[in-house]
Amino acid sequence: MTGFSHALVTGGAGFIGSRLTRRLLDDGLRVTVIDNLTVGQRHAVPGDACFVHGDIRDEAAVGDALTGVDCVFHLAAQVTIRGSYDRFYEDLDTNVMGTARLLRAVDSLHVRWFTLASSMAVYADAPSPTPIPEAHPTQPVSPYGVGKLAAEGVSREILAARGIPFTAVRYFNTFGPGQTYTPYVGVITIFVTRLLRGQPITIFGDGEQQRDFVHVDDIVAGTVATLGRAQGTYNLGTGRGTSLNQLAQLLISRLAPHQRVSHAAAHAGELRFSVADIAAARAALDYVPARSLEGDLDTVIAEIAAR
Repeated sequence: MTGFSHALVTGGAGFIGSRLTRRLLDDGLRVTVIDNLTVGQRHAVPGDACFVHGDIRDEAAVGDALTGVDCVFHLAAQVTIRGSYDRFYEDLDTNVMGTARLLRAVDSLHVRWFTLASSMAVYADAPSPTPIPEAHPTQPVSPYGVGKLAAEGVSREILAARGIPFTAVRYFNTFGPGQTYTPYVGVITIFVTRLLRGQPITIFGDGEQQRDFVHVDDIVAGTVATLGRAQGTYNLGTGRGTSLNQLAQLLISRLAPHQRVSHAAAHAGELRFSVADIAAARAALDYVPARSLEGDLDTVIAEIAAR
């Protein structure tokens, strides 16, 4: 990180953003966070960070947040696939136009790096659980994926025209302690929360769809590694797939051995197979995931149980 001193983290009160903020502070950078707190929690922002309570679509708030900044980590987004159908306007307004607002305010005389948090939702469905590389077709099957791909594209073009290095990191299914419970995001958090409450869990579809569950600490490590180092587009996952049926049984065996899983019709916009090929990130970023689903589930369960 030599040469960088002050980072902006948009969405820095959120699950991933707050941990990224702490990591950057620990690495010796000053950090400004901007977050509208619709999902993020103010108490999650480390006290050493400068906090701007505002929306990335607000010109004044974005201007304040960019003061003195020389690198940007853009994580702020509406993060929901199923919800992006009912709330497609709000989703695109935040994820595309919010990104455009931020880009319009970025000053190339001061900002010298821009990293965008993108998503596995930009990809077309895969025919099998074989890990997909960054060259896999980008044909999103949800409004959320369309918006994230558009945010990538406009960022890449505008920043290239201004001579600002740009990296997009495509996050796969991130899990870990501290994720906010919602009905839409974070299947591990949803399943654990419901099982701890004595409630049944529902899998939409046959449950054989596979996901790449990657720990938030590995996501943060891969994101930080981009700074000043590697332009381009990189998958951040583990390269290992787990079916939702396997996940459900893993959790039920720990929390509710007599509980049964119910199934419902699959939702539109959900990929069947989504497993990351991480060879490019390994080569360019020295990205090697250090955590595992089986090894870190108990920590997640304990944190949710303590809420």
